Amino acid sequence: MKTKKQIKSVKTKPPVAKTKTAPVSRTPDTAIAASTTTVKLQKFLAQKGLGSRREMEALIADGKVSVNGQIATIGDRVGGEDVIRIGKRVIRFNFKESLPKVLLYHKPEGEIVSRDDPEGRPSVFERLPHLRSSKWIAIGRLDFNTSGLLVFTTDGTLANRLMHPRFEIEREYAVRILGELTDEQMKQLTTGVALDDGQAAFAYLADQGGEGANHWYRVILKEGRNREIRRMFEAIGITVSRLMRVRFGPINLPPWLKRGQWLELDENKTRRLLSLLK
Repeated sequence: MKTKKQIKSVKTKPPVAKTKTAPVSRTPDTAIAASTTTVKLQKFLAQKGLGSRREMEALIADGKVSVNGQIATIGDRVGGEDVIRIGKRVIRFNFKESLPKVLLYHKPEGEIVSRDDPEGRPSVFERLPHLRSSKWIAIGRLDFNTSGLLVFTTDGTLANRLMHPRFEIEREYAVRILGELTDEQMKQLTTGVALDDGQAAFAYLADQGGEGANHWYRVILKEGRNREIRRMFEAIGITVSRLMRVRFGPINLPPWLKRGQWLELDENKTRRLLSLLK
């Protein structure tokens, strides 16, 4: 299911000097950039796919990252001439544009979104393609009994852009309950219900019909607290019997992507996603 496309490089010719004075410098543009461009260390490490920016900040704070032989601190800036190490591993600085990998996964019920589980339950990471020099970062989570769209990337900065509460990225779900909501209950869920960790309200709630005793609703949240949707329904005395995420921000779950299957976005779709998030 993974689609690979080769990216054709475009070669540009250097300008021709029309005078007979000093010769035109042939120094590559990337060499010039290497001497002048710097980025924050934690952002650089996140962009290399080594983890989220928060994880990289923790790694730096623990004294596990060095720059030019000196223990790094959060906020240090690095450039092409710096030697960056995590333990004994050298992390190379590359100024050439490289797109992050973005992968969509249709999570079934019965899998956890974690690499370590004391109970030994199946993990979504066991289903994903292996990466050599980076790792998959889950953009948000779904609980053990929830299915639907999970988005993964190798870019910690992109993951932060989609997950951080200040960006209010929409998460859309299909919710099945036993029975139907009353008008008063729908009003409660959209104006706010009290949870242990604060008020919560749906940005959107719509009746999607159903058969027999089961009824479906479409809901949208702009945050991702643990088991938030289930807890909101429980707060008004309703039990959710099935929960499925169908959209995360601008990314929809492809209707043809079966449970347990993944799809890696191609170059064009990845560029489009990045442009939508600017």
